[in-house]
Amino acid sequence: MNFAVLPPEVKSARMHLGAGLGPMLTAAAAWDGLAAELGSAATSFSVVTTGLTGSLWLGPSSAAMADAAAPYLGWLNAAANQAEQAAVQVRLAAAAFEAALAATVHPALISANRSQFVSLVLSNLFGQNATAIADAEIHYEQMCARDVAAMFDYYSGASAAVSTLTPFPSTLRGLANLAGPTAGAYGAAAATVTAAAAAAQDIVVPFRNVGLANVGQGNLGNANIGDFNFGSGNTGSGNIGSGNIGSGNVGFGNTGNGNSGIGLTGDHLRGFGGMNSGTGNVGFFNSGTGNVGIGNSGSGNWGIGNSGNGYNTATTTPASSTWAMSTPALSSTWRDCSATERARCSTSGWPTTAS
Repeated sequence: MNFAVLPPEVKSARMHLGAGLGPMLTAAAAWDGLAAELGSAATSFSVVTTGLTGSLWLGPSSAAMADAAAPYLGWLNAAANQAEQAAVQVRLAAAAFEAALAATVHPALISANRSQFVSLVLSNLFGQNATAIADAEIHYEQMCARDVAAMFDYYSGASAAVSTLTPFPSTLRGLANLAGPTAGAYGAAAATVTAAAAAAQDIVVPFRNVGLANVGQGNLGNANIGDFNFGSGNTGSGNIGSGNIGSGNVGFGNTGNGNSGIGLTGDHLRGFGGMNSGTGNVGFFNSGTGNVGIGNSGSGNWGIGNSGNGYNTATTTPASSTWAMSTPALSSTWRDCSATERARCSTSGWPTTAS
């Protein structure tokens, strides 16, 4: 199984919010009870048949009856041994689950990491949170790797426990009504079989929704469609927030997969949608690609009002200085001016020739 496909939010929620060890331990106890009942029935049956063949069953018909009872005695002994082995294997599976539960990250820690990430992204207008955002992402990836490793170990342990089980021997013909006319020592064993089967079925428990009008499983909130959404009105799986369409989104009103923010359309985007145009912009009113800040156009700019594709990291360059530097006759004057003279030149105009 490929557990790396699901985000850690889903894997941790399944482990920590599921049925837990209870059904497994109940099933193990039921198998133990069944093994004890079958063993007791086999012992009693053997004592009775041995006593009869040694005293009252002396003729040919009695010998034939003893031969017919022998297969049933063998079946009881074999079933008792297999029930005892099933109890041992269920406990091994429970131990594997307990180890995996301890190894997986608690959902509250993952939620705190994602909340911190969203907060950093939303306040990262000038790129000041780039290091903290990267650190939060690194911790998130570590959580994901930890959950994947725990689930693979659990799968391996549970598979090894189940692989040693063998099917029960076929029931003998004519013994289907064991708990009826022959109720007594054998009726209790038949009842224990029913209890063990019911307990074993309880091991597989669906992850129930918490809230109203949810469709799917493991949803926490209202009107979610999908699995393991935390919030309301989400469509997809593994979303945290409200009104998201897709999977793995964090925030509100996102459309796509793996987005963190508000109103984003696409995949693996960060920030606010509707306030930027282009791709991969963070901030407000940016157009282009990969800009961070306010009012940038072009590609890879950081700051306010930058334009072009040169990956600028400042605010807008004054128009007068740009014009002066682009005019050969005035470039030397601009370089020779002091800061005070430059300010005066920017407001009162430039000389027609260079000094």
